[in-house]
Amino acid sequence: MVAITNRLSKAAQVAFKAVILGAPGSGKGTISSRIVKQFNVNHISSGDKLRFHIANKTMLGKEVQRYLESGGLVPDETMIALISTEIVHIDNHNWLLDGFPRTVAQAEALQKIHPVSLVINVDVPDSVIIERIKNRWIHLPSGRVYNVGFNDPKVPGKDDVTGEPLSQRPDDRPEIVQARLREYASKTKPVIDYYKKRNILKSFVGKTTDSIWPDIQIYAKKHL
Repeated sequence: MVAITNRLSKAAQVAFKAVILGAPGSGKGTISSRIVKQFNVNHISSGDKLRFHIANKTMLGKEVQRYLESGGLVPDETMIALISTEIVHIDNHNWLLDGFPRTVAQAEALQKIHPVSLVINVDVPDSVIIERIKNRWIHLPSGRVYNVGFNDPKVPGKDDVTGEPLSQRPDDRPEIVQARLREYASKTKPVIDYYKKRNILKSFVGKTTDSIWPDIQIYAKKHL
């Protein structure tokens, strides 16, 4: 029994419990997918989970829909309950949170019930993000993203898999992107400062995903 308890304790200590932060268009999604694939961790995207509940008209989805329709923010306690439930249902205890926490209150609550072991902050210059998003095309049904000059579709304007037309989102206009970046910076800075004080945040600065991925890879591996 003691041996089993020790093994369980050790497993809990080495579990990969992480948060990834990054501005819209920073490449956070690409980094997340690489971490999930290489290190066999569960990716929990708060945005994906909220959309799932809204689409399936769950009690949570209906509650969230009311806030969104009224222009309000989803309360911290609702988001905390959602993410906590998702974490509890994970089998191997290895997870990467994306899009949560967005406030210090959420970060504090998460640290009490599911302590985070590392925080990865993807730091890309705003000018690079604006240029990248300006050239971004999306296959709306699947969410596949292409960037002209960086990750071009095989046939211009067409999705590689289905051959269907690609689109640009209205909120990808430069002036909209700049506003989103300012909003992200103002809201996320307190969360970044919170994790910095706990010495579990590491920022990776670069212009492309490929330039910062090797360092993120090494950093993540140290925590497994």
